[in-house]
Amino acid sequence: MQLQDALQGFLVQLRADGRSEHTVRQYERHGRALAAWLADAGMGTDLGDLTPEVLARFFASDAVRTTCHGGARTAVSANAMRTSIRCLFAHLHQSGLLPANPARLLRRARCAPPPPKALHADEQQRLLEVLAAADGPEAARDRMLVELLLGTGIRIGSALALDIADIDFDHGEIALRRTKGDRPTTALLPTAVAEKLRAFLGDRRDGPVFLAGDRRVSMRHTQRRLAAWLQKAGIRGRSAHSLRHSYAMKVYRSTGDILLTQAALGHASIASTVVYAKADRARVRAAVGA
Repeated sequence: MQLQDALQGFLVQLRADGRSEHTVRQYERHGRALAAWLADAGMGTDLGDLTPEVLARFFASDAVRTTCHGGARTAVSANAMRTSIRCLFAHLHQSGLLPANPARLLRRARCAPPPPKALHADEQQRLLEVLAAADGPEAARDRMLVELLLGTGIRIGSALALDIADIDFDHGEIALRRTKGDRPTTALLPTAVAEKLRAFLGDRRDGPVFLAGDRRVSMRHTQRRLAAWLQKAGIRGRSAHSLRHSYAMKVYRSTGDILLTQAALGHASIASTVVYAKADRARVRAAVGA
């Protein structure tokens, strides 16, 4: 069997296991990268030709060590590729398509997770000012979305999936139907954000919160627009997810309580939250008088 065909079967299994489309697409990219490297190197893509040495050469090559733009790939990104390839070949071995797992010798590189890329207070202010100065319904929608993400810390996918019926203004809560790991949860809605959200919705009582015309706005369109707003505000190297990081840093700095921060973010594991304690350089600056 050829690697490309085996990859398609693996992707079907991932979907059957309930893995998110984001995860499935990432595994697919990494599997295709291996197949492309084999083709470029003039090597066969038959599963029987793949050995630990072949995979070692792949991970030592520029196909893994550099990005598509020519820069050095981060250790975290390379580890993600190692995980994808290990899971792919573990599946092929367990399903009987391979007598031995050629990825059995692969090990993840030891590296610390990168610090969260939050927006500083002045950057948040600049972004909000740029949005406030813009006219039109799309700008108003984007402004409300940014206010919601900064004020609640929910992920952009959860925000775009919101229906008006999911918002409990009386109790200051938002029912999140689309979350990481598909764990329905409830986010808290600050009073100031709730007031702006009421005004934004106006007379609307049902349907999606964030619209593009008469339809729910898409993730891709929203990410493009937010990237443009960040650029206009002179903010580099940040994304929509940086708004969640900003919320997390605000909660941790105001409370100093990592468990409370975990609860505010809805993290299943405290390990996902500890990174904000490590990243809080404001406390270090205060301690050393910088």
